[in-house]
Amino acid sequence: MSEARKRRPRDPEATREAILEAARTRLAADGPEGLSLSEVAHLAGVNRGTAYQHFETREKLIKATAEWVSDKLFRAVFGDPETIGERRVEQVDIAEMTDRLANFAMDNPELCRVWLLQVLSSEDPASDPFWKEYAGSQTRFAKTDLAQPGVDTEVLSVIMLAGAFLWSAWGRTHAASEDERRRQARRFAQECLRISMYGSLRAERFPEIAERLKPSPAKAG
Repeated sequence: MSEARKRRPRDPEATREAILEAARTRLAADGPEGLSLSEVAHLAGVNRGTAYQHFETREKLIKATAEWVSDKLFRAVFGDPETIGERRVEQVDIAEMTDRLANFAMDNPELCRVWLLQVLSSEDPASDPFWKEYAGSQTRFAKTDLAQPGVDTEVLSVIMLAGAFLWSAWGRTHAASEDERRRQARRFAQECLRISMYGSLRAERFPEIAERLKPSPAKAG
């Protein structure tokens, strides 16, 4: 066999990335329920055996895709991970950060849903870089004098992220254009900010609830 006909050396990392890129495409189109390794392999231009060498099961492929989404989320919402240590939570533009989260979710609804389900089913959510920074920033903020007392930051983090990712799936069904997606993202961001700033109940009209929400002495101390 001539030198020209010899097989080119394999590049496992490039093959893995091609498989992941194909998986992202299929997940964005069909969601996790419609993902099959065979279809992903075909789209990536590799045989099924090669795909199984890199990802033994569809669950492992979904997990790897969720990790990729986590990195993209991190960069979209917080910026370069290398600069996180330089960021003071008191100096963060909360409105801008909320806009960035809403816009990313609106542009990547299925991928965000894959990430959310993966993190919620994880035994150690803190191992995910985006969750760790998002929930951690909520906790750090709650300890400053900028926050209302008694915030349960874990619950708040789940509510905000689940809301953003579910709204993106809902809002996108009504978004026929890029401008409409931006409008839907803005609606979500605005309501998140309004609830965070003012809530939805008038405390003077619901004294029993106001009493229930007072921080306990142990927590307040």
